[in-house]
Amino acid sequence: MFYSYFAALGLDLTVEDSSHHGRLDMALRINDNVYLFEFKAVDLAPEGAAMAQLKDKRYADKYRGLGQPIHLIAVEFSKDARNPAAFEVERA
Repeated sequence: MFYSYFAALGLDLTVEDSSHHGRLDMALRINDNVYLFEFKAVDLAPEGAAMAQLKDKRYADKYRGLGQPIHLIAVEFSKDARNPAAFEVERA
């Protein structure tokens, strides 16, 4: 759903963005900012797992050379309710 909205707007978007640390779910570059998204189903992973992965895998390292602000966005979904269950944002 997130991808569909951003892609429809024609934004600079990369999904399954690979690095030597792992694979980021989605990276978005807009207005001289970088937004890194990790999505998790909380029924399958403990709460806070999406933000933990963003930090542990150091996904922001790939973008530090751009000299732009980097934002980590963790979105966790309830598998049963099929709605967002948690949303965290931090600046890297």
